[in-house]
Amino acid sequence: MAMSKRRKTVLIIGGILVGLVLVVMLGIALLIMSVRDSQPDVDDNSVLVLKVEGVIPDYVNEDPFASRFFGAPSQSLTGLIGQLKKAKKDKRITAVLLDVDFVSMGWAKAEELREGIVDFKTSGKPIHAYMEYGADMEFYIAAACDKVYVAPVGDLFINGLAAEVMFFRGSLDKLGVFPDFYQIGKYKNAPDQFTRKEMSPEHREAMNSLLDEIFNRYVEQVARDRRKSPDEMRALIDNAPLSAKESQEAGLIDGAKYRDEVENELKKRLNYKEDDKLRLVKSSEYARVTAESLGINQGERIAVIYASGPIGSGQSNSGPFGEETIGSDTVSKAIKDASEDKSIKAIVLRVDSPGGTNYGSDIIWHAVEAAKRKKPVVASMSDVAASGGYYISTNASRIVAEPSTITGSIGIYAGKQVIKGFYDWIGISSEYLMRGKNAGMFRETEPFTDEERAKFQSMIKSAYYDEFLPKVAQGRGRDVGYIDSIAQGRVWSGGQAKERGLVDEFGGLERAVEVAKELAKIPREKDVRRVIFPAPRTFFQEIFGGGDDSGASLKTRQQRRAALSALPEDMRRALRYASYFEQVKRGEMMLMMPYEISVK
Repeated sequence: MAMSKRRKTVLIIGGILVGLVLVVMLGIALLIMSVRDSQPDVDDNSVLVLKVEGVIPDYVNEDPFASRFFGAPSQSLTGLIGQLKKAKKDKRITAVLLDVDFVSMGWAKAEELREGIVDFKTSGKPIHAYMEYGADMEFYIAAACDKVYVAPVGDLFINGLAAEVMFFRGSLDKLGVFPDFYQIGKYKNAPDQFTRKEMSPEHREAMNSLLDEIFNRYVEQVARDRRKSPDEMRALIDNAPLSAKESQEAGLIDGAKYRDEVENELKKRLNYKEDDKLRLVKSSEYARVTAESLGINQGERIAVIYASGPIGSGQSNSGPFGEETIGSDTVSKAIKDASEDKSIKAIVLRVDSPGGTNYGSDIIWHAVEAAKRKKPVVASMSDVAASGGYYISTNASRIVAEPSTITGSIGIYAGKQVIKGFYDWIGISSEYLMRGKNAGMFRETEPFTDEERAKFQSMIKSAYYDEFLPKVAQGRGRDVGYIDSIAQGRVWSGGQAKERGLVDEFGGLERAVEVAKELAKIPREKDVRRVIFPAPRTFFQEIFGGGDDSGASLKTRQQRRAALSALPEDMRRALRYASYFEQVKRGEMMLMMPYEISVK
């Protein structure tokens, strides 16, 4: 049968469109390959400019195509330290300028970044820090550099540290919501946020101890950096805020200068001619210089697995409030895959988590236990590795943490929010038809009955005394009674945890990799290649989905972050806790930090 003219036209147009789509896709693929594979031109005697600002997570997939064309996040602690390591080795880079703005990260990450700065300084190359103005955290980072400059109109808000804890009981009372919770450990004060309006004596004791530990370390470090006594440093803090001029007179900074004047100082230091322009290399461009091209990140393979955020079941994901979440399926599979890969000599599990469900935590614990029989597994604690975050770390061959890491919190809690008062207030009524004596245990309109409460508490005690405590004791080679005595839900700093045998040694990810090398019997002088498990998602997976990660697309996550960033911080925090209610009311037991600690 002869084909009609109209059908021929449709087929021709369709073929042309398909061809155009294929050509566009091929062009995009070639563009991505060219961006990823091209090395930027770096002139001799160049200065690397590293911007340190905003939220700094442990790790992001630094896809050069996504960051260049779609503004994907490209800054992370791993990335910043990696840039410093490359600059230390690169003969074309003769100095680094750290451009410090307000940052959002914990004190352990700040310590780790300082260690990266100190390591760079061993090259003999100068590293200068510049701030328009800054607070304690920004100054803590900058003080590790050779020189610190602040804009003439700037100020140092080094007023000292404060810790904030938010309580919701007052709001719950107004809404007619009754929190019915049970916890094990006199310091496991997580339900206090819902059941109290102020700190308990144990809560206050733990917070003061932690605040003292972090503040004293901060004072000692910056006093040493700026060649002062701790007492002198404390006096300056008590007299803050300080203007740039006052800071210079006090010896806290090396000059009150504008950015161009700081660049002129570097020109003199690097022997530029007066009329020469300082050759600056942006961090985004230098990120395309591969470590391998400089002769580093080569050799035997060590797997690095990042576990960041609250712990739950299923896949790791970007959480509903902008934070990453740890999915037991994703992380346990990554650990299993790395353990079965014969080219991988050791595993480093990088933990930055306040904990989560006991179910998800235990699945990851089991994966570490199985992997440890095949090769060394080193836990590297970031800002927080507490409760469930400690649970998944405890069975590692070795645990490495910074002195300011927040860890411990070995305890458990569970319960439900009884919202009958709220329902009565808005005129909602409900009825339950049940089969089974405890079928209504988690109904939202009634507190636990005596029988339900006894069953519920028995379940929680079993999870703590039969699972959590023995596994910590096994992992740390200690008696269960001793672990129970230092557990009780108590939060410790990394320094306090090391004194009690909960941590083996101090250091960040770099030290954890060195420990993994030692345990894998790789010679100290040999370099190693770090391999991320699971493999970072490709650009197309980020846009269109697919792969092992079932998370939202890049565009969706960016829209979500933008919407949430517009909310006040306290509201974001309240919404986060509201999301935990959904897990708790299902009967999930929580191995979570006893409170959200914000020290700033």
